[in-house]
Amino acid sequence: MANRPYEKGLHDLGNGCFAWLVPDGSWGYSNAGLIVDSGETLLVDTLFDLKSTREMLDQMHRQVPASGTIGTLVNTHANGDHTFGNQLVRGARIVATSKCRDEMLERPPEFFRNLFGAWRALGDAGAFMHEVMGSRFDLSDIVAAPPTTTFDGSLSLNVGNKSVELIEVGPAHTPGDLLVHVPQDRTVFTGDIMFVKGHPIVWAGPISNWIAACDRILSRDVETIVPGHGAITDRNGVRELKCYLEYVLVEARKRYDAGMNDEEAANDISMERFKDWGEPERLVVNVDAAYREFEGQGGMPDPMRLFGLMAKAHFARNGCPACKGSSVVHTH
Repeated sequence: MANRPYEKGLHDLGNGCFAWLVPDGSWGYSNAGLIVDSGETLLVDTLFDLKSTREMLDQMHRQVPASGTIGTLVNTHANGDHTFGNQLVRGARIVATSKCRDEMLERPPEFFRNLFGAWRALGDAGAFMHEVMGSRFDLSDIVAAPPTTTFDGSLSLNVGNKSVELIEVGPAHTPGDLLVHVPQDRTVFTGDIMFVKGHPIVWAGPISNWIAACDRILSRDVETIVPGHGAITDRNGVRELKCYLEYVLVEARKRYDAGMNDEEAANDISMERFKDWGEPERLVVNVDAAYREFEGQGGMPDPMRLFGLMAKAHFARNGCPACKGSSVVHTH
């Protein structure tokens, strides 16, 4: 898998499985998948806006004519960079976990459109969101297209003569994460359970659930793994992410027991082993998830607080080009 090019576009994995890759895999630049057999099609995720989703669907149709009609769309989780193009997959059955659908209904596209539109009033958190997402994507025409079929636990589908297994593994990255496993092709589309060479971000947690999700992938006879962000990988990529999560959990525990808060702990943990991974500002979110796990707290964290902490770390390293000439009041 290490020899597969990490280039934008559609990649033929063989046997009717395809990956759509969007480098560099950072904030909002997500991957998708396509499964085709006997004239039937299943799309794994859409993209963050209509322009990028339309580009993907057009290229899929050119290279794989059967994809002109998508029979089933699976959303691996609720984040907009995997769902906001849903409206373009007209007529498809949209499948996700019940918790994914709940989250999509709780935070529809207009919520994020309003949030990104008000970035100047949100201080550091808003400036950071604008730089890494709001300035990159156009959400103006997004209309909610939530799942029409939901499940809990697992669901088996057929795409032509090909069996596809949907396996719920959340809460981890989000409350409703799932894996899309194609057993006969030894392929799994992971959504954001897999980040390759980028820090993952544990919004929901607990981290121990995410580690268990990695183990579920490794327990299966899989060879090709299409992550939500980053290059196509193999079992070694899963092991590497699992090591990251285990390391953060252990190191966060030491600092939790020493009385440090999450920001202090994130600044104190050495990430030398992962120094070439992108989006290091996400470490503070992951430490916060670890602390919530230690305290037995369920549910989601305070996202604006965490975006503020990520902004502080990001701007300390890179400056704040998004804020130049703006009326934002900064603390960094």
